[in-house]
Amino acid sequence: MGGQDTPAPFPILIGDIGGTNARFSILTDAGSAPVDFDNVRTADHANIDDAIEAGIYGATKLRPRSTVLALAAPIEGDEIELTNCPWVVRPRDLHKRLGIGDVTLLNDFEAQALATVALGPEHLERIGEGGRPEPTGSRVILGPGTGLGVAGMVHARGIWIPVPGEGGHVDLGPRSERDRRIWPHLEPIEGRISAEQMLCGRGLVNIASAVAISRGENPRFLAPADVTAAGLAGSDAVAVEALEIFVTCLGRCAGDMALIFMAQGGVYLSGGIAQKIVPALQKGGFRAAFEDKAPHSALMLQMPVSVLTHPRAALFGLAAYAREPQRFGVGTEGRRWIF
Repeated sequence: MGGQDTPAPFPILIGDIGGTNARFSILTDAGSAPVDFDNVRTADHANIDDAIEAGIYGATKLRPRSTVLALAAPIEGDEIELTNCPWVVRPRDLHKRLGIGDVTLLNDFEAQALATVALGPEHLERIGEGGRPEPTGSRVILGPGTGLGVAGMVHARGIWIPVPGEGGHVDLGPRSERDRRIWPHLEPIEGRISAEQMLCGRGLVNIASAVAISRGENPRFLAPADVTAAGLAGSDAVAVEALEIFVTCLGRCAGDMALIFMAQGGVYLSGGIAQKIVPALQKGGFRAAFEDKAPHSALMLQMPVSVLTHPRAALFGLAAYAREPQRFGVGTEGRRWIF
């Protein structure tokens, strides 16, 4: 590795690699709109090299000189195992097989954090009231999806600094009488009840199963989309209650993270689940749980919460960084390979 502070050369392949889908665009130069490509299902390819060769190189004659990828995993070492996907990303393989000479790897929620600065109000859906976001106030973003991603964004010395982490794996415990009725029936998928065991796709099914068992019924939902559809439509009592619990627990977790980061610049929810359940988030249960943080309820009352509605928010954030890396304090030591 070397030349860590030099800008990546164009064309730049930017990619958002999640547990289920991989999304890609190519920036031909700093001023052009990105060239977008269809989403790639991770399950359809053995590794990221195959996915890029088939989904990108097979669809365009453009050949990137560099790449900036956001991965759903901690970035450590020369082989990065994705948390909710069997892919292992190896920068040297990207160079040898695809001819990419400059590889930068970020955490997927660093990219989401970058998006909170890059996106305009037309791509935000406010949840409840809250105050006006402070322009340079700290921010926090949560994304229930295949897992639960969490990151912060802080402003210091004139630049924005994304703060990646694994906040989705904090413990989540019962608070209300309803919680105490439901919690014994939750499956501790990784040996405990963490936020991610509830606030993701499989977590929503986990909650629905626990609700059904608590009512003396057999679990009947196998897919998170079925829970959200029935819950939003009000066509199934188990799904309605499961969605209410999901929204309430998401509010509690978002409030905890907002306190940690003192997120007076706003709290942001990202990903497909958040976008699909905006009506449930707007009902009030989320906001009530978010603000129920005595002795700091008055502080929470002023913090704005929004859903990122841009379908490719992470790519939007990565593109902003790729165009103007000097605007952001993204540490690349140990995360950039120049061949």
